[in-house]
Amino acid sequence: SSRTTVLLSQLEKINLDSELGESDSARCVTAKILHLVQSQEKSKKEMTSKGSTGIEVILSTLEVTSFNFCSYRFIAVFHFIIMKCGGRKASVLVTKGGTQILLHLLLTASKESPPNEELMVLLHTLIAKIGPKDKKIGVKARVNGTLNIPLNLVKYNLQNHKLVLPCLQVLRVYSTNSVNAVSLGKNGVVELMFKIIGPFSKKNTSLMKVALDTLAALLKSKTNARRAVDRGYVQVLLTLYVDWHRHDSRHRYMLIRKGVLQCIKSVTNIKLGRKAFTDANGMKILYNTSQECLAVRTLDPLVNTSSLIMRKCFPKNRLPLPTIKSAFHFQLPVIPASGPVAQLYSLPPDVDDVVDESDDNDDAETESEIETEIDDDKDQQFENDDIETDINKLKPRQELGRPIEELKMYEQFFPELSEDFQGWDLVSKEPKPFVPGANLSGPIVVPTASEE
Repeated sequence: SSRTTVLLSQLEKINLDSELGESDSARCVTAKILHLVQSQEKSKKEMTSKGSTGIEVILSTLEVTSFNFCSYRFIAVFHFIIMKCGGRKASVLVTKGGTQILLHLLLTASKESPPNEELMVLLHTLIAKIGPKDKKIGVKARVNGTLNIPLNLVKYNLQNHKLVLPCLQVLRVYSTNSVNAVSLGKNGVVELMFKIIGPFSKKNTSLMKVALDTLAALLKSKTNARRAVDRGYVQVLLTLYVDWHRHDSRHRYMLIRKGVLQCIKSVTNIKLGRKAFTDANGMKILYNTSQECLAVRTLDPLVNTSSLIMRKCFPKNRLPLPTIKSAFHFQLPVIPASGPVAQLYSLPPDVDDVVDESDDNDDAETESEIETEIDDDKDQQFENDDIETDINKLKPRQELGRPIEELKMYEQFFPELSEDFQGWDLVSKEPKPFVPGANLSGPIVVPTASEE
């Protein structure tokens, strides 16, 4: 056996024989495993090969023991493997129950005062890597009580970019769940994101990119979007976009500029956001910046996103349009002196005469989203009532083109449809020979050649 296999066997025996936290041999074995994985490519492949039980042994060790120095080394082993091997090994870790164990370790480690910075970086980096592979990570984080841990770390360590970056990556994963986004918004995550992304600065652009992606995911919640509008953040986003547009002359930060547009796009999903965008002169800003981006092919994503936002926020009017907003002028033959048509024609050019009722039931929709997520948390299965299961109803009804009386004239050509099959040979599918005097109710006797 290889050295890695021997060490894993020793670790498995230690788990069965003694307490890992009080075993000096456990410390020695974990240190050797970490050294082999970091120094030898062969050991890393043996740990993650298809038939290896290395990941299961380490996860079982982390599950049955309280947090200690050995656990920190095992987290370092997982961090090294995931960062080097990529998403395939992250999926393996999720299928083995690694998400639940890592969240439990994060909760235990966060209770220390002060928390270990290096450990928090490793744990959040791991959770951010395996999070997209686990569809239920948002629910698991909320159930385990770890939802606010990265948020609190960011609040009290804004200047520590080494710690803030993995925490923001975890918040981005958590925010894909609508219930988590609402909960984080109530705890001030929207205001915190705007502290990170503004004012304009080209320092720590990687942190800026993750923060914008996180904010765009959070603002998809209508509750968070309304909170951003009430605090005047729409104007902040437009100003930030203009600053990046002016200073990014070489187009190196296109992803950051697109991230700002994604935040604006999320905010303008609600009526208040569209109104705030229009009041902040957003139509003119995006139109002018888009015109300047048309000459550069690589900036097409910015032009496309800007076009979507402008189309969504442009005032809607009924035809005919007597104002300059229309390329064509539709003139009614007769305009009454009073009435709804005359009122429309008397409106100022900038007035939106189409009532927007899209956000009148936002609160009800938010509550329904939360109820839906809670039902998903309980893994309740509901049948779809719209699916018809009766086979007889699914069969198409065949209607005759003629009455039955007219079809009886063809009965002689199709005797099998009206006569019974007692006189038929079912094997050869031909009529049996008729024997005179034979008793049709009893067995039919066929005469032989000599009898004839």
